[in-house]
Amino acid sequence: MENLSSLKKLEKLYLGGNYITVVEGLDKIEEIRELHIESQHLPHSKKLLFDPRSLQSLAKSLSVLNISNNNIDELDELAVLENLSYLRAADNQLRHIKDLEVVLNKWTKLRRMELAGNPICNKPKYRDRIVVQSQTLESLDGKEITEMERQFLINWKASKAARKANKERMTNEHAAHLHLSDSETLYPVLPFHYSHSVKGKPDFLVLSEMQKAVGKPLPRILGKK
Repeated sequence: MENLSSLKKLEKLYLGGNYITVVEGLDKIEEIRELHIESQHLPHSKKLLFDPRSLQSLAKSLSVLNISNNNIDELDELAVLENLSYLRAADNQLRHIKDLEVVLNKWTKLRRMELAGNPICNKPKYRDRIVVQSQTLESLDGKEITEMERQFLINWKASKAARKANKERMTNEHAAHLHLSDSETLYPVLPFHYSHSVKGKPDFLVLSEMQKAVGKPLPRILGKK
């Protein structure tokens, strides 16, 4: 991607179906609103890369980005695109929902997103988690997101978290109760009497019954003289 720096007023750039391996040469252009760079003919097992300087130049202007079918496995570096409203990243290699949730927190103006054909779409609760994570998203994979759907999922998530917290609290309380009970019964309190059989000798506690109850030898305890 060369000789584009003179196009100061360029707003839309369509480069799909080429042999581009790195998105670069856009660091002097600051008004691009749409970039379509899908389906590049990449070397085997290679993915489309982005030059940080070009991304920084696009950060405030770019609102539409099409990067479908480019073997892309993460979107972290695209988090700088603060005005992104439509992302088309279908047929890539995105796998981890948690990674996607991180960038969704940065894309506060995102309205539409298409990820069909990525391994991530087969994850349990894929749609639910994305709908809850992004408060601005209106459409996912061509299907509308209603406020009723989002609110239901948010309430369900909050209820699930509350049940989990309550279960953990009850488990901790039960464990503490068991620990207290064990410490109270380790050496049971049993009746005892003093022996005065030897005059002038210290009195001794008779602990034979206690020893039998506890099931192990107990230390010798002297009484008062």
